[in-house]
Amino acid sequence: MSRRTERVASTIRQELALIILRELNDPRLTGLPSITRVKVSPDLSVADVFVTIMGTAGQQSAALNALRHSAGMMRAKLTQSIALRQAPFLKFHYDENLKKELAVLDLLRKVELERENQEANTEDHEERHETC
Repeated sequence: MSRRTERVASTIRQELALIILRELNDPRLTGLPSITRVKVSPDLSVADVFVTIMGTAGQQSAALNALRHSAGMMRAKLTQSIALRQAPFLKFHYDENLKKELAVLDLLRKVELERENQEANTEDHEERHETC
C-alpha cells in the first residue's frame, strides 16, 4: 500500500471503530467487534475491513452479518467525517489471520511446557542416578 492508502486505511479504521461503538444499535452485535486492520484499494474505491468478534461461531456470524447490513450507513457517516470526495465501499471480513496467529502461539506455549517438563524429568532422573 502507498503512504496515502495507509493513511486513509488508518483513518477509516479509527472512524469505523467510533461509529460501531456509538451509533450501531443492532442486537446481533453481542460481542463487541474489534477492527484488526483495514486494507484500501489503490484507487480508494473499496475498503476491506477485517474484524474479530468475541463469542460463539453463531454470534460471530450474526455480528458479521449486522456489520455487512450496516455498511451503507457507515459509508455515509464516513463520507461526512473523512475529507474524501467519496468514501470507499466497505467490505467486512472475519480476520482469519488472527485466529491462525493465536493457534500458533498456543502451539508454541505447549511446546515450551513440554520442553520444561522434559528438562525437569531429566534433572530428576540424573539426581536419582547420582544418589544410587
